[in-house]
Amino acid sequence: MKAIHLLGVGPARAYSPGSRGEVRLDMLDDLSAELARIFRVSCHVREDYLAADFALDPTRGQYHSTAILEFMQSMALDPDIRLLGITGADLYVPVLTFVFGEAQLGGGCSIVSLHRLRDEFYGLPPNDGLLLNRLAKEAIHELGHTLGLRHCFDWQCVMSSSHNVERIDSKTDEFCVACLRKASLSDPAPQPRFSGELMH
Repeated sequence: MKAIHLLGVGPARAYSPGSRGEVRLDMLDDLSAELARIFRVSCHVREDYLAADFALDPTRGQYHSTAILEFMQSMALDPDIRLLGITGADLYVPVLTFVFGEAQLGGGCSIVSLHRLRDEFYGLPPNDGLLLNRLAKEAIHELGHTLGLRHCFDWQCVMSSSHNVERIDSKTDEFCVACLRKASLSDPAPQPRFSGELMH
C-alpha cells in the first residue's frame, strides 16, 4: 500500500459542490492525518463523491455495504492505493442487523459508517472527539482487512471484532505485534502479545 484515498459516500440528496455529503470535511481531514500517521503513507480526501442510492434497501432504510464496495472497485484504479469510503448512512449486510463497516479482504476497497458511531444515535449529546476516535479505529480496522488481516483474538488490538460501540471504545487504535507482522507494517517485537484469527 502506497497511499490511502478517502471518498465521501451517501445519498445523492446529501451532496452539494464542495461537500462530502453527510460527512464533515474537517472530520475527513483529521481522519486523513491519523491514517497517514498509523500506516506511514500519504492519505488525502478525494474531491469526487459516490451517490449510493442504488444500494438503499427502502424496507430496511439502510444501505447494502457489499453493493457499495463492488461499485467502488471501478473507482479504485491503482492496486497500491486503498480506497476508503466514509458515509453517514446506516450500513448492513443481509445476515446482520447492521455493520460499522466492511472491507474486501486483501482487496482495495473498504467503507465505514458514522451512523452508529455517533453518540446521538444512542440518545446522548454529540461528542466530536469520541466520534473521531471511533471512526479512526473502524477505518484502521477495515484497512487492516484490505491488507489481508482477519479478526484478532487480542481484545486490545484494533483488529479485534466489534459488535457495539462499547467494544470499539475499549480497544486501542493500534495493531498487535502479530497483526503488524502479518500485514508487514513493521518489524516484530521480541515478545509478541497473544493474537489469533477468526473467519467471517
